[in-house]
Amino acid sequence: MSSEEGSPVNHHTPGAGDDAENELFARLAAEMAADGVVDLAKARADRRPTTATLDDDTDGDDDGPSVYVDQPAPAPLPTPEGTRRPILPAWLLSTAELRTQLAYTAGQMGHTVAYHAIRTPLYAGRLAMRAPRGAARTMTFLGRWASDAEGQPLRAAAARREDAELYLKLTRQRDNRVRLRSLISLLGSVFGLAAVVALWVLTSTATLLALASAVVLALGVAGAPADEPLITRAVVKAKAPKLTSDMVVRALESLGIGGITSAKSKGSGITFPAPIMRDGPGWRAEVELPHGVEVADVMARRGQLASGLRRPLGTVWPEQAPGEHPGRMVLWVGDQDMAKAKQPAWPLASKGTVDLFDPVPFATDQRGNWVNVTLMFVSGVIGAVPRMGKTFLLRLLLLIAALDPRAELHTYDLKGTGDLDPVGEKVSYRHRAGDDEEDIEYALADLRELREEMRRRTKVIRNLPRDVCPESKVTTKLADNRSLRLHPIVLAADECQVWFEHPKYGPEIEEICTDVNKRGPAVGILSLLATQRPDAKSLPTGISSNAVLRLCLKVMGQLENDMVLGTSAYKRGIRATTFTRADRGIAYYIGGEGADAQIIRSVFVDAPAAEAIAQRGREAREQAGLLRGHAAGHADAAPASAPAYDLLADILAVMGPDEPKLWSETIATRLAELRPDAYGPWAGLEGRAKADQIATALRPYGIATGQVWGTTDAGKGANRRGVERDHITRTVTERNKKRDAG
Repeated sequence: MSSEEGSPVNHHTPGAGDDAENELFARLAAEMAADGVVDLAKARADRRPTTATLDDDTDGDDDGPSVYVDQPAPAPLPTPEGTRRPILPAWLLSTAELRTQLAYTAGQMGHTVAYHAIRTPLYAGRLAMRAPRGAARTMTFLGRWASDAEGQPLRAAAARREDAELYLKLTRQRDNRVRLRSLISLLGSVFGLAAVVALWVLTSTATLLALASAVVLALGVAGAPADEPLITRAVVKAKAPKLTSDMVVRALESLGIGGITSAKSKGSGITFPAPIMRDGPGWRAEVELPHGVEVADVMARRGQLASGLRRPLGTVWPEQAPGEHPGRMVLWVGDQDMAKAKQPAWPLASKGTVDLFDPVPFATDQRGNWVNVTLMFVSGVIGAVPRMGKTFLLRLLLLIAALDPRAELHTYDLKGTGDLDPVGEKVSYRHRAGDDEEDIEYALADLRELREEMRRRTKVIRNLPRDVCPESKVTTKLADNRSLRLHPIVLAADECQVWFEHPKYGPEIEEICTDVNKRGPAVGILSLLATQRPDAKSLPTGISSNAVLRLCLKVMGQLENDMVLGTSAYKRGIRATTFTRADRGIAYYIGGEGADAQIIRSVFVDAPAAEAIAQRGREAREQAGLLRGHAAGHADAAPASAPAYDLLADILAVMGPDEPKLWSETIATRLAELRPDAYGPWAGLEGRAKADQIATALRPYGIATGQVWGTTDAGKGANRRGVERDHITRTVTERNKKRDAG
């Protein structure tokens, strides 16, 4: 039964005693209420909402458990701090790096075994020479042992102290030892002599010689001088000490960077998010720089950092940690200078072809890992001072292109030394070596053809079905379709400043190269330009600013550095000025797979090896029926658009004396009618393209086009770009005067 409000409930059988007990509890409750005492259990029950308050259809019973309407919010799951480090080291997860490590270990062991094996006769001779001394040492040792000579100092000391008891005890011990050891020596001599006689009689001469040799060698080991080791080390270990956090902190604090100095004084300086560990042939330290200090500040002081670490400059490489804030640095310190470390064999040196649409290894990083390059859809620039490997690097990229049989190469060696001949003579569609006037004209005609080819390709791609060409650019599948003629075209020029600085053809060559540089990659035409003078004149801004692939070997100043690597590269710590003259083939590389800027060491391919690789490219083209142009034997065949005409005289011929001004479009149309073999392609241009063609053709003569008023075929007046006849006449007159004076 239920008790009064606030009283407990009884669960046993009700009786008279229960009534009295209930009465007592009721009276106590009333007294507690009168005294102001609150029943906490009752108060909590009154505040707690019950199931009856949640459902209007309940019968008012309060037998069910109480339910809270607002449940407490679940505790948030703990957020893991930091990044989980890989269980296995990176070199064990990489097949190539694991293979490299195993090959290195096997090579070291094999070298050690071979080194000592070939010196075995020398070691045996040394031991034989030391055997007499070893025999003497052995007999001396046995004599001292038998006579208990080791106890003599103790007995002498006891005698000096006149300690008779200790002296007698030591003497008795000595007598016992001498008797026992003399007996052992006697038995050993007897049995030893018997064993020698038995071996002399019972064994063969070869066995005796082997045993005698073993005894002599053993005596030689016993007779070895302490300061003359028998063998020398097969591998001299590097002297580079282990990289420690103290070394890194000390070196960074010596750089004079204000943020590091001030943070040190406040006690919140440099920290290490991860332990310093081995990473390939060197040490890797991940460093958290103080607040406000960027990795670029440290990279700009790489020489000072190397001095602080007491390491050669070519072993110290700070860089921005990938995917982290600008203050997280990865410092890699190699065991050996990058320029002197042994480079793995290039996979394409002896076999294989490539697809220019796929990444191809062409260099290694500081750790010796392969770095890839994808040549398609890029325009590239290479800059360096002379004798740093610029031409070899350009030739390496051309050898990669030569191993794709679809690629059509246009190679120009403007230095004229024949460094590109291994590729040009065996593979190239167009090739010239030299900077004579006819060489420049040959190149200009080729460039004009390339620009027309680029325009043709844009129309072909525009007219292809969307499912065939979804991204409006050349793909490897489209390049395989010979009917479309969308194969890769590679234009390369070493010492390209000769083109752009030419007094007559330079402006037109610059305009065409800039156009090809910007629009060519999308239609499968890529350009690679190399120069030893990377300034605004030698490497026009319109070309350098649109280059995707950038390779900068050693340069002398900030201007040259930023012309190749991009504006503000020097301020961001990407400085090819820090390379030394010994760092041949080492460059900053931008435009590759992944990192914004990375240090690479290009593969070294000498002239004979380049000849062999180019020959493989030639054979692949012959098998595919794609060997054409210069390499196919048409060495003297200049491009069809080679200038063999007087442009100014032809313009005067198509402009009547009564036409002081004429639209460029009209001039282009009339020139095409006058000389179809020379100007025929101009007639196929549309609208503004004709005006651009006339402006480009006149620019080498210093004649500019301007706005000219004229009437259309419908009789309406219009202002369009055109040419003034007086400008042409004056230029021809001045030219003729110079010729007559000459």
